[in-house]
Formats: sequence, structure tokens, C-alpha cells
Amino acid sequence: MLDMIDEKLDFALAGLLGWVNWWDGVRLIWVDGATKEFRRKVTDWQPSSDPVASLEVQAKAGKIDREIYVHNLQIVKWGKIFPKISGKVAFDLINASPRERAEAAYMTLSSQD
Repeated sequence: MLDMIDEKLDFALAGLLGWVNWWDGVRLIWVDGATKEFRRKVTDWQPSSDPVASLEVQAKAGKIDREIYVHNLQIVKWGKIFPKISGKVAFDLINASPRERAEAAYMTLSSQD
């Protein structure tokens, strides 16, 4: 749904989490923009393709607004929002791909001020 390659989406999500990339003399790493605390090696954090990292951004988006995140995930998966979620729809949402979770998280986090 989003017109971004995986790497661009990953970098955008890191920015929405408040992370900046930093050269530590050996490699690029993600650090917290406020505290400069280490978060991840850039090459080890790919929420658009890695299930664990996609769950991390899903959790952050869920903390911001669970309902909006679930709506966004439905839009990513099917292009529409179901007014009532059946067991099948809920199961399909639980089994969303890393890319789908990352896109829905991006949509949720980028809509916050």
C-alpha cells in the first residue's frame, strides 16, 4: 500500500520512534535522538521484513492508539475497515506479515503530533 521500499520504510519508522543513525567509528547504529542511548545496529533492525522488529513497531503504535492501528492494519491488508471483526478477520490480522504490520505502524505513528 505504501509507496516505499523496505529500507525507506525502516528508516522512516526509526525516525518516528525518535531514533537517529549515528556512526560509531565502525558501523551505523540507531541511537535515541534525545539520550543518544544505543538502540540497534542499522543492519540488524528491519521491521518491514523481520517479524520481531515488526512486532516492536506494532507495540509502539498500539501504545499510541490501538483502534487506529487495527483500522490501519485492515486498510493495509484489505483496503477497507470491517465494522465488526469476525474470528477469521481477527486471525488474519494476528498473522499479518512484517511488511503489513510495519506499514500500519507507520500510518499510525505518522498521524500523531
